[in-house]
Amino acid sequence: MADLAQLIAWRDALMAARYQGIRTVEYDGKRVTYATDAEMAAALGDLNRQIIGTSARIAVVRIQSSKGL
Repeated sequence: MADLAQLIAWRDALMAARYQGIRTVEYDGKRVTYATDAEMAAALGDLNRQIIGTSARIAVVRIQSSKGL
């Protein structure tokens, strides 16, 4: 699995190509050509989910205890 920085770089490259109307994206020596904008949108959605999953942090921890009475 890629690290957070790599996922963000892939997303940024894909977004830049999409907004320019380009369907071929090249990164890390690999070239990917998307058939439709919907394919690109799905890839962006997947990258965003992975980024959120990688960068998610636990914001609140609740501890509950009892004396067993």
